[in-house]
This record gives sequence, structure tokens and C-alpha cells, in this order.
Amino acid sequence: MRKCIHPLISLSLALVLTQGCTNKNSSMENSAETKDTVQDNIKLITLDPGHFHAALVQKSMPGGVSPMVHVYAPVGPDVKGHLNLIEKYNIRPENPTAWEEKVYTGPDYLEKMLQEKAGNVVVLAGNNQKKTAYIKKSVEAGLHVLADKPMAISQKDFNLLREAFAEAEKNKVLLYDIMTERYEITNILQKELSRLPEVFGQLEKGTFENPAITKESVHHYYKIVSGAPLVRPSWFFDVSQAGSGLVDVTTHLVDLIQWECFPEQVIDYNKEINMISARQWPTKITIDQFKQVTKQDAFPSYLTKDIKNNVLEANSNGEMHYTIRGTHAKVSVLWNFEAPEGAGDTHFSIMRGTKANLIIRQGKEQQYKPTLYIEKTAGNTEAGYETLVQNNLNQLAQKFPGVNLQKNAKGWEVIIPEQYKVGHEAHFGQVTEKYLEFLKAGKLPAWEVPNMIAKYFTTTTALEKAK
Repeated sequence: MRKCIHPLISLSLALVLTQGCTNKNSSMENSAETKDTVQDNIKLITLDPGHFHAALVQKSMPGGVSPMVHVYAPVGPDVKGHLNLIEKYNIRPENPTAWEEKVYTGPDYLEKMLQEKAGNVVVLAGNNQKKTAYIKKSVEAGLHVLADKPMAISQKDFNLLREAFAEAEKNKVLLYDIMTERYEITNILQKELSRLPEVFGQLEKGTFENPAITKESVHHYYKIVSGAPLVRPSWFFDVSQAGSGLVDVTTHLVDLIQWECFPEQVIDYNKEINMISARQWPTKITIDQFKQVTKQDAFPSYLTKDIKNNVLEANSNGEMHYTIRGTHAKVSVLWNFEAPEGAGDTHFSIMRGTKANLIIRQGKEQQYKPTLYIEKTAGNTEAGYETLVQNNLNQLAQKFPGVNLQKNAKGWEVIIPEQYKVGHEAHFGQVTEKYLEFLKAGKLPAWEVPNMIAKYFTTTTALEKAK
């Protein structure tokens, strides 16, 4: 039996009652909206949300966005978990949201979404095996897309993504990925300091053994999100659905390298990126650990190929060496099951300049909080360098009030006020706000699309190299 439900009804009840539900009145007569219409009337569509990042886009309510969000998904635990998170944001005591989720969970959810066009911006965060096809279908239908990373997890996906960007340009819609790490304050300040020649000098070219820029990230399957243990879908452990370590989290790191080293410059991936080497290796997950994080009693059949001696070997770790405009870069990602007590996901980064190295550390010594350092190079014997550093930092503090320096044995620690440390979950709201600015302007910056293409060329080429 087909039933429809009022949008204000409880989200959890809505999930049960709205399988096959549709609302003809919510269809948009014409998806090719003018820029002014988009500016005044942003309506979100959430398509097949299988990752908690889809909900984080709605953790706050940006201005100009309709509270009514249409959700199209297959029935199951993924969409239920998504709606539970949205409901949690709606009922929290402090700064509650007021989202109204209208849910369709029929087996033809994708076709129904494309037919109804009940909004103008599709939010995608879920099974990466399907994501690139979802993207292409959406932009072909004249819908804007805000997608979680990665937008491509294979060379086949990369080729499809290039076609999607061409379709987006033809249909005058904006396709954009959620690069939260650009909003993390130590990354921002590392970039800012690298733009100061008196402090940093020039970026080294580096070598394979000693890259000019290195970015390493450690993640964990079991973690706390929005105050509760995260329940991950079983498919998250299947690299054919989630993507291997070389094409998932590495997306952020490759993006940061382009964004920091060559800001607002177009990267030509055909001429300026050369993949030198890449490798991948597994994280071993016991059945008890799998049960703990998925709440499933057994490994699903599609993981059989990755099980050895009753232990799941998820190919989630990866490392790549490549050059970008002749500059040597190294990117690596490591997945553990659970972080040490008091720790979480961590990040290490070094940019090597002719005068100083800019280093982000997040280990035990830093109490597992990202901390930025300026360390003078051995060859820098410049008289008065310390004064130059302080003078430049004083200028930077005009843009970031409160930022200061603390001397240590190797150089300086950059002291960053707490007001800038908003946390990973808040970065999703910041990305969304930036995307809304682009929608209002009717365009992305000229360098964004070619550099997104360059980024996914880099990650998918690394995967092919590792194979």
C-alpha cells in the first residue's frame, strides 16, 4: 500500500510509513532555474545517504535554505541512521535545527528523484561505488550537486566524473566536493605562512627520499560522532564500495597540496602531475571488532574475498609519491580500528621551504591536537631572521587576531586561540556556506573544476599504479 505523510511527523515514524511515498505537488516544473531563483530558494535533496557526512551538512541551518529536505534512498539501516542524526539535531537543547525530512524509500528512489526534482541541490554522501553515477545523473537532470569525497574511486569513475563536469557546465549547474580540511585552522595558517617569503622562503622541489611536502593522516573505524559511537555500514569495509585507502581520505590530502602549494592556480593534470609510485596494504579487523562498529552479527558475503583465517583484511591503507609541477609530494593514509585513549583521527604535514619548514604535528606531545610549528632550516643563517618572523606574524595576526608565537628549541610554536578551533563537524557547515556563496554568484572560481579533476586523476592513477 502506498502512503504519504505530513512532513512534520516524527522522522523515525516517517521512515517506516513513507516507503513508496511521493508528493506530486513537490515536483519542480523546470530544473533550469535562473541564478536569482537559486539565490533566494535553496532546496536540498539528499540522495541515498550512507555516510554520516550527509547529516553533518545539516547540523546547522544556513540562511536561504528551505527547511524541507527531500530524501530519496533504498529502505534500510543507512537511511534510518541518517534520519536519526537529523532528528538528533532537531531536538538538541542548544541551537536545535528545524529540518523537515520528506522521505521516499521505494526501489525506484533514483528515478523518482530525477522525475520529481523536488529541490535544486543534491547532497551526496554514501556508497562510493554508486556516487559517480549519481553525480552524472543529477547534473544531467539540471540539478546542482554538493558531494562528499571521494567523487571517484576508480579510473572508470574518473572518466565518468570528467563527463559529469562537462554536463554540469553545459547545464549551468555547480558540481562541488566537500573539502572540509581547507577550513581547519592549522592548514589555513600553514598555507598563509608559506605565502610569506621572509619567513618561508620558497617551496623546495624536494626528492623522492625527502619530499617538498608530506601529508599523512591516521583514521579509525571506531569513533565518536555527534556525541555517540558511530555505527558504520558493512559496505564501508569493502574497498569496491567505499574505495581503497589510496582514493578515499587521500582526496583531502591531495587537495590540500594543490590548495597550499599552488593557490588559485589551474593544474593541468595531463602535463603537471607525474605518479612515481604507490602502494596499499590492509587493516585487519576481527569479527568482534566488526560487530562492535557495524552492529552486524556476521561478515556479509561480499566481504568473503577479503577474509583470511576469519579475519577481515580491509585494504584501507595507502601511500603515494608523485610530482606536481616538478615538486615532490608524498601522501599516506593509515586506518586503525580504534584510537589510543584521549586521541582521535590525526594529521601530520610538512612543507619544506628554503628558510623554514612549516610542520603540523598531532601526537601525544601535542595532546593529540593539531599544532603548527615554524622550524628554521639548517641552511638559514640569515641575521635578524627571528625579528622577521615576529614582524610577519604580527601582520598575519591582523587577519587572525590573537595568533602568536612561542619560542621552542627548534623554532616557534604558533599559538592559536581556541575560537578558531571549531572542530571537524563544524567544517561541514563552513563548506556548505561557501558552496551557497558560489550558487548565489552562479559560478565556481575558475581554478576549482580543473583542480578537482586533477585531484581525482591523482588518486585514481595512484590506485592503478599500486595494482
